[in-house]
Amino acid sequence: MDTHRKPQRQRGHDRVAALLEAAASCFVEKGYEAATMTEVAARAGAAIGSLYQFFPTKETLARALLEQYAQDFYTQLGKLAEQSSTWTTEEWAAQLCPFLIGFRKRHPAFVTLVESSVTPAADAMIIRRRFRAELQALLAHRAPHRSQEETYAAAVVVQQMMKGAAAIQAEPGMPGKLAALAQLQRAMQGYLHGVFGD
Repeated sequence: MDTHRKPQRQRGHDRVAALLEAAASCFVEKGYEAATMTEVAARAGAAIGSLYQFFPTKETLARALLEQYAQDFYTQLGKLAEQSSTWTTEEWAAQLCPFLIGFRKRHPAFVTLVESSVTPAADAMIIRRRFRAELQALLAHRAPHRSQEETYAAAVVVQQMMKGAAAIQAEPGMPGKLAALAQLQRAMQGYLHGVFGD
């Protein structure tokens, strides 16, 4: 498996951050398969040798980006878990519906990479399953009266609603987009009222 060299000094960390940012832009604009290492280096204002020094292959570069995105994803989910103990059901829906929208806005290359050849179907499934497990833990904490099977099923439904919100937001030129998102949020509220029993 490809591994990339970890920078030892701040200057190296800054260079790697610039290379990753440039790679993300290239992957979004051209797709993973069409983007080249030469283009990434040029966009970062770096020598191609500097890029290869840290990332020997394009796959290594893409996987480093995915690792970075996954870390941010779970960090943000962790923050939701810390805050959720005081939320009303309406606040739960208001936080969960836009979660993936905000994540994809911060990391537009995420979907490109997950759907590319760099991420085998098994790896993509691991990401989805961990997301579902984190959601299940959130829901189980709020609804301790529900069985494990019930909270798992609820996590699947909530996950799909969150993905639906992200899909609505991502569709270009959709008329009534805000109204559709508001209706989806109301649907999640109603569903969560049933799950939480309040």
